[in-house]
Amino acid sequence: MPDNNTSTRVFDTDEFQRENIKLIMRTVYNALTERGYNAQVQIVGYLITNDPAYISNYKGARTLIQTVDRDEILKELVGSYLNKKDE
Repeated sequence: MPDNNTSTRVFDTDEFQRENIKLIMRTVYNALTERGYNAQVQIVGYLITNDPAYISNYKGARTLIQTVDRDEILKELVGSYLNKKDE
């Protein structure tokens, strides 16, 4: 049965970007953990230095994390931290 809904749907690009960053960070974190690294320390090293060598290439983690601007990752991390502090 066809969908007869003709309402305009709004696509929230900001929400999409936030969810994409979360998915990427979780994927990178899991790949680093599987390889035996302290994922949190490795990710912080990458974010501070912009040196991709901090991120293993296991399961494409290095390439994946580089698809997102570091500033956007930091913005989401700080925003998430501050929002949780308010709860």
